[in-house]
Amino acid sequence: MVDKVAVLYGGTSAEREVSLKSGKAVHAGLLANGIDAHLIDTKELLVTNLKEDGYTKAFIILHGRGGEDGIVQAILTYQNIPYTGSDVLSSALTMDKLKTKLVWKSLNLPVADYVMVEKSKPIDTDAIVKQLGLPLFVKPSHEGSSVGMTRVNEVSELESAIDMAFKYDSVVMVESFLAGPEFTVAIVGDDVLPSIHIKPATKFYDYDAKYLSDTTQYFCPSGLSDDKEKEIRKLALDAYKAVGCRGWGRVDIMFNDKQKPFLLEVNTAPGMTDHSLVPMAAKQYGWSFNELVAKILNLATL
Repeated sequence: MVDKVAVLYGGTSAEREVSLKSGKAVHAGLLANGIDAHLIDTKELLVTNLKEDGYTKAFIILHGRGGEDGIVQAILTYQNIPYTGSDVLSSALTMDKLKTKLVWKSLNLPVADYVMVEKSKPIDTDAIVKQLGLPLFVKPSHEGSSVGMTRVNEVSELESAIDMAFKYDSVVMVESFLAGPEFTVAIVGDDVLPSIHIKPATKFYDYDAKYLSDTTQYFCPSGLSDDKEKEIRKLALDAYKAVGCRGWGRVDIMFNDKQKPFLLEVNTAPGMTDHSLVPMAAKQYGWSFNELVAKILNLATL
């Protein structure tokens, strides 16, 4: 039987625009492989009817809430439609940066110090700075692509940064500063791809630096020594497995000023735009973009 593939993209999250670009690229790649693939914007069309519409597989390229958080995965599982990426539980877990950190920390995997802040509770900014020092980062617990994230250099900036993050989430994470540099490691099936060194022209790798700027520099090979490369690839795989990921994903890592790597987050449906990192690592590994999307689709399962 020839598969009819639904490329699920768009959606309603704060990362919609990125997903629209990713989805179009994935769709084109699947068509180039001769696959019967169709774009479905989950903001416009219900995914609850995919089975009766004849779809046999789904390529999830939704970013953020409603796509990477287990909801779509649960709907597809209920319809018995195999899909790309992590399952319901792992998707829900990794969408929550705080809970992901708690799992990693319990397994003695390195994470930066942090404080959880809740919208419904009083906030002592002085106590937070005393515990974590300055500078620090403020980020919503359930957003990706650096949406709602702020670097704070002074105590006076912290309250407004938290308020900004609260626009996206009722739970916010305040995290101690890591001097960098930043790296990312993509995983596809059993293959751990070469790391990428990310060097933004701005102070940190925010949404604009990720998707809009042409001044952000990416190095693949990353320039790490063989030992350091092995170390962060192993760390990425350990972190990926610890939260039950499967299929494909990307683990972000930041070094401190003593060259020790710390885990930032895992992305279960990473970007596939012309600025995206998984295609870049795949190219260095010897895979074309079309080969990459075919490999990811072949890993689709319930």
